[in-house]
Amino acid sequence: MAPLASGARTAEALTERPTPLAALRQEIAGRRTKASDLASEYYARIERKNPQLNAFLSLTKERALAQAARIDALAARGDPLPVLAGIPIAVKDVLVMQGAPSTAGSKILQGYRPPYDATVVKRLEAAGAVLLGKTNCDEFAMGSSNENSAYGPVRNPADTERVPGGSSGGSAAAVAANLAVAALGTDTGGSIRQPASFCGVVGVLPTYGRVSRYGLIAFASSLDRIGPFAGNVRDAATVLGVIGGHDPCDATSVRAPVEDYAAASDKPAEGLRIGVPAEYFAEGLDPEVRAAVERGIGALKEAGCILKPVHLPHTKYAVPAYYLIATAEASANLARFDGVRYGYRSPRSETLAGMYSHSRDEGFGAEVKRRILLGTYALSAGYYDAYYRKAQQVRRILAEEFLRAFAEVDALVTPTSPVPAFRLGEKTDDPVSMYLADIYTVTASLAGICGVSVPCGATPAGLPVGMQVLAMHLRESTAFRVARAVEAAGV
Repeated sequence: MAPLASGARTAEALTERPTPLAALRQEIAGRRTKASDLASEYYARIERKNPQLNAFLSLTKERALAQAARIDALAARGDPLPVLAGIPIAVKDVLVMQGAPSTAGSKILQGYRPPYDATVVKRLEAAGAVLLGKTNCDEFAMGSSNENSAYGPVRNPADTERVPGGSSGGSAAAVAANLAVAALGTDTGGSIRQPASFCGVVGVLPTYGRVSRYGLIAFASSLDRIGPFAGNVRDAATVLGVIGGHDPCDATSVRAPVEDYAAASDKPAEGLRIGVPAEYFAEGLDPEVRAAVERGIGALKEAGCILKPVHLPHTKYAVPAYYLIATAEASANLARFDGVRYGYRSPRSETLAGMYSHSRDEGFGAEVKRRILLGTYALSAGYYDAYYRKAQQVRRILAEEFLRAFAEVDALVTPTSPVPAFRLGEKTDDPVSMYLADIYTVTASLAGICGVSVPCGATPAGLPVGMQVLAMHLRESTAFRVARAVEAAGV
């Protein structure tokens, strides 16, 4: 292989602080650094920092270094490099990678190594990404703090005595601690946006169907979405452009063309109409979070956006509707984990019924069992109409409210979370309080629209605060433009 070009920067220098992925790609394309050296340096960082953070559950070092070597060979020949060439990326452990452990944060899948790759994994590698490993998460993506993992909680890099948010806390923490340039997470009711807010990074909720769910270990199939975390808006937009698009393996994926989200994020937000829903600034919002988000809204006004008050009066019904629909779908999806085909099987299995009962009782954690019971009850005879069907009707009302709002504005801005990152163990004995942490994120999940959580400052104690930017279905470009304006203001 040809030597590095003159003026080369060491991989260690490039990873001392977060570097935009476009700049890293240029270093590799110009042969000023090697993708293999960059990957090795990120693994060294993981080895140093992960014991404290617990962000990664497993590493895919052999596969990553083989991919990095392919990128180095392309660069040495002077061949054009794909958009994510050599970029180290982490993958949440609910997304399968062939031959790699895929646990979904659960004991019941301990040791499971799937025989295929998720579509998003294939698309990342086709774009040149170097996939470092699998990140920790709440069990089966059920949680708002990443304390429900069977493999221990993740700690927030901003304050290791606090949670990183959930369920994609490992991915958010990995990006925040610069253990990966970007990461994939999943968002069912806020599981990308809330950890992004708590950890001070960018997190994207794509439109439902924008990104293929093939290879995602399901929680709630009508709500689950895959999206990226990154250190800045443009990087997140770039990754979404790679993983988005129709997939014949996922019947719910949409056929709409994928825009150049990175280029769209470069456009100014001047003239955009921004709605500020009063219901998201009501009782229960931490005053320090409010102050940070209001500074972000002020930055949008300075950028030339037109602010407009809007109302979404049924927002207060979103949390109960979400926790009926999501748990009902979880009850159905998790029925497959029975100890028969794969996954944990209890050694106390003397009869078929006993195998089912013991395997599920021993394999699932407390929160997963709680949600299965809630969902099974909501779907049971005599209760279906009163609970599940009613929740679906509320879901339709919420979606229609958003459509009416987007007839008047281009985007909505809200707090991502009502509170900053809370302390480890603070809410574990109060599941209702934990569920209410999703109050500002579950609405967009139920409506199927897209959104971005972008950092908008910090509390006086230094805890990150995120602003949520919501946009109409398939209007990710608009959300990125607004988020970029907040980012550019440096609030």
